[in-house]
Amino acid sequence: MWSFLSSFLLASLITPLIILLYRKNNWLDDPKTNQHAKKTHLRAVPRGGGLVIFLATFLSAAFILDFDKYLLAIFLGASLLTIVGVIDDVLDLSPYFRLLTGLLASLIVVGAGIGIAYISNPFGEGVIHLNQPQLVFNLFGENRSLWLLSSTFAIFFILWNMNIINWAKGMDGQLPGFVAVSCLFIALLANRFADAPTQFNVANLALIVAGAFTGFLLWNFYPQKIMPGYGAGSLAGYFLSVLAILSGAKVATTLMVLAIPTADGLFTIARRLLAGKSPFWGDRGHLHHKLMDYYGWGKRRIAIFYIISSATLGILSLYLSTTGKIIAILTTTFIVFAFLIYSKLRQK
Repeated sequence: MWSFLSSFLLASLITPLIILLYRKNNWLDDPKTNQHAKKTHLRAVPRGGGLVIFLATFLSAAFILDFDKYLLAIFLGASLLTIVGVIDDVLDLSPYFRLLTGLLASLIVVGAGIGIAYISNPFGEGVIHLNQPQLVFNLFGENRSLWLLSSTFAIFFILWNMNIINWAKGMDGQLPGFVAVSCLFIALLANRFADAPTQFNVANLALIVAGAFTGFLLWNFYPQKIMPGYGAGSLAGYFLSVLAILSGAKVATTLMVLAIPTADGLFTIARRLLAGKSPFWGDRGHLHHKLMDYYGWGKRRIAIFYIISSATLGILSLYLSTTGKIIAILTTTFIVFAFLIYSKLRQK
């Protein structure tokens, strides 16, 4: 458990320093001067969670893990997301620019060879291979191949999770809580998979990420002293996706643990498109907003609900087959959709 404890302690100690830095420079999200319907906090709070998560995970990995080309690529992409996150904390960047840099971070890790080579067959035994078609080309005197389907799927998977998880951070303690739980389950699954191409231990990296978000949770839980910001939100989806891929393409398991934010993300995209709005601009229509605005749930209750839900679905994922996981994901999606539609009708 040293992997978890090291990043937990680092995040716990780094966070107050980041809070001090942001307050000293007046890099605060003040709802009185920077108004937006999606905001739920009532006083000026610094963002900056991305810087905390990156420093805690990188420093722990540097002391514990063996760096190879895969881990270098992972932290190169994470560095890009952290830089963009810090700039966004201060300047509020366009969501389209953030989407573009998220795509670039995904391309970095996929370009290093981290891809989804196969997925479990939900209709029978075995797996469905994604290694065809291939684009063969010569680079620096060596023949190389690009697995088009595998790479495209991996890029979409990483980019999708980065965005839908980033949307599920409206309440104090909400995001770091369920992300830490999700990483713990990926660590359990990684121990069952011994064919990862990396020199470092994937389970240890998952525990490092879990520890960083748990340490950050101490300062983000109600009443929050710091918010995750885009940096921590994007890093959460980025790390979870990469860890899922390295753990043996545990796509269904990851989507199951993240079933509630995923369902909320799907409904949000559909709702905004049907209303003729861009799916990338925030509003106050997410699940956590409905729980607060129309059912009177407090911020602590909502955060605990997300944590317990992810833990429950994670436990189920350890015992269900791929078909069972898909059924669980679809059932959860149906329940979330029905609840959000009912809330919308109740609002009208």
